[in-house]
Amino acid sequence: MGFIDTIKEKARQDKRTIVLPESEDRRTLEAAAQILAEDLANLIIIGSEEAVKKGSEGLDISKATIVDPTTYEKTQAYIDKVVELRAKKGMTPEKAKETILNDYTYYGVMMVKMGDADGLVSGACHSTANTLRPCLQILKTKPNTKLVSTFFVMDVPNCEYGENGIFVFSDCGLNQNPNAEELAAIAGSSAESFDMLVGKEPKVAMLSHSSMGSAKHADVDKVVEATRIAKEAYPELALDGELQLDAAIVPSVGSSKAPDSKVAGKANVLVFPDLDAGNIGYKLVQRLAKAEAYGPMTQGIAAPVNDLSRGCSTEDIVGVVAITAVQAQNQ
Repeated sequence: MGFIDTIKEKARQDKRTIVLPESEDRRTLEAAAQILAEDLANLIIIGSEEAVKKGSEGLDISKATIVDPTTYEKTQAYIDKVVELRAKKGMTPEKAKETILNDYTYYGVMMVKMGDADGLVSGACHSTANTLRPCLQILKTKPNTKLVSTFFVMDVPNCEYGENGIFVFSDCGLNQNPNAEELAAIAGSSAESFDMLVGKEPKVAMLSHSSMGSAKHADVDKVVEATRIAKEAYPELALDGELQLDAAIVPSVGSSKAPDSKVAGKANVLVFPDLDAGNIGYKLVQRLAKAEAYGPMTQGIAAPVNDLSRGCSTEDIVGVVAITAVQAQNQ
């Protein structure tokens, strides 16, 4: 059974309610029909009944709950809560009403905040900033988490590296140039995400263009320091760095470049030094190795809210919803 099939089976065992705010996107509605057919989650689709019905022509989404913010009975409660949460930022009832009625992602986040849904998936036709901004404003970080970050689950076909071709890549979607403390926090969250979703021991590589001092540069120093902090903060983790990509995942190269490392050549969680490297890295693997890329998933938020690439397929959305449901089970 492949990675996403395992996730789907987990999702079915304890169904959660996931909000899909992008009802104007046909892929979202196609994914909703498939999710309901496969019984992966209960769905809330935000939009007017007329618009959703028109957009979903030919699809069976009859088991979904359609919520129209202009008529829904709890809209006023959501408005009041936004004012309460954002009062120190100058939020007024008028502004709160305008915000949640015109930004369905914001509205969906309020549904999660108020306990009317367990998670949210968006981003098929909105930027990462549009998806994550309301989460950071309303949901905040979960307890004992220093930083919200993102990761991709990469499922590489016919690959002997990682966990039979399965990896977590992070951060590929949010933190532009994390400092050493932030990189260490990303490593801890990514290991937790790997353990939760894959169910195997995470082996974390802190990536660089240098392996164990082979190059000297301030960028290398950052990764060395991040590795030190992470080892101190998460002593139970198999974690090492700094490692070049080949030293991290290829056993023969790892044993040559980092012979004393317990992670080199065996890594399944790859922590990139900055957003440029992470974003380029996952897209290279996705396009050239024809890997399934699920994400960017968020980690560290008080409730599961996940982003999509605007180039996502219907199947991508289905997979991310299933993963979000499993994250919700583990909250």
